[in-house]
Amino acid sequence: MANKKVVVAFSGGLDTSYTVMKLTQDGWDVYAACANTGGFSEEQLKSNEENAYKLGAVKYITLDVTKEYYEKSLKYMIFGNVMRNNCYPISVSSERIFQAIATARYANEIGADAIAHGSTGAGNDQIRFDMTFLVMAPGVEIITLTRDKALTRKEEVDYLNEHGFFADFTKLKYSYNVGIWGTSICGGEILDPTQGLPEEAYLKHVINEDESDLKITFEKGEITAVNGEKFSDKIQAIQKIEEIGAAYAIGRDCNVGDTIIGIKGRVGFEAAAPKLIIEAHRLLEKSTLSKWQQYWKDQIGNWYGMFLHESQYLEPVMPDIEAMLTSSQRNVNGTAILKLRPYGFQTVGIDSKDDLTKSKLGEYGEMQHGWTAEDAKGFIKVSSTPLRVYYGMHPDEIR
Repeated sequence: MANKKVVVAFSGGLDTSYTVMKLTQDGWDVYAACANTGGFSEEQLKSNEENAYKLGAVKYITLDVTKEYYEKSLKYMIFGNVMRNNCYPISVSSERIFQAIATARYANEIGADAIAHGSTGAGNDQIRFDMTFLVMAPGVEIITLTRDKALTRKEEVDYLNEHGFFADFTKLKYSYNVGIWGTSICGGEILDPTQGLPEEAYLKHVINEDESDLKITFEKGEITAVNGEKFSDKIQAIQKIEEIGAAYAIGRDCNVGDTIIGIKGRVGFEAAAPKLIIEAHRLLEKSTLSKWQQYWKDQIGNWYGMFLHESQYLEPVMPDIEAMLTSSQRNVNGTAILKLRPYGFQTVGIDSKDDLTKSKLGEYGEMQHGWTAEDAKGFIKVSSTPLRVYYGMHPDEIR
């Protein structure tokens, strides 16, 4: 009889390396699938392929879903100005959803009997992977050796070494998850709520100390140019902004939030591109959207980010939210101008043909053209009616 097939969501780290080798030793035909959402370099992908075969995989594949990640999630996070707790751009957590989707899709294509991942039982990723697999690959067994066996790093390293595989799996002070939408940083001072991360914890440092302007041009809410350079590929535009912002070490912060499983979690991160893009986009929207468009989009964007973080991307309401966000962007056209400096930036202004501050009806604080002084006094008097009614009955409550 042929061996059963298992697809391992393979990152190249210790847990997934152990999983590939152990399942191989247990008699499975292991297919190592690395779903790339923009966080792996070509060198890392090549190393992953070489190591997967050394670990015993019968096949290795890179599933490049970077563009799909942008089209089906990233652009909506920009449309919605999504920042969890007004702080964290939901970087790695949103990428995990698309890595899980790509892995489940591949498992279905090859007729796999099982899917495996290396998540522990204490984090959010186990939920993102399991829930996606349960929905997209029903009936396929889910294997999680690290979680089920409560394995220590030493046990995994010892097993790999005993079976002839050696790599540098030294536990470092900090652990990193690098992605196109930001890098998360765990460990070290993050474990002490009284401390922030020191300079050496970050991967990107100040190499440009001269102030400069960053101009991001949007058409219907999507980036089309950076400092006048046009981009048809949105991923390349994001990478360009990351390159510019990272040179100033922009986008550093720590976020404390509620995990899906109910405990509090703290994570450090650096995310120059998301911080700059979202603030530029928000600045442009202030002048191109109506008051109630902005209000409702804030509510919807918050829910969209929450559902992404909480592993509810496949919830049927998500396309409905995306439709509203897309509709809201029809007049979000123009260029937002930011001024960059080491470790920070400020918003400067916008240039847009859809700028609502250019109305001929009046200029705020200057002169009205669409109404008379008598019109204004009448409007104010009518608007005050509910208050005058209430305090006419209850004058003792006036503060």
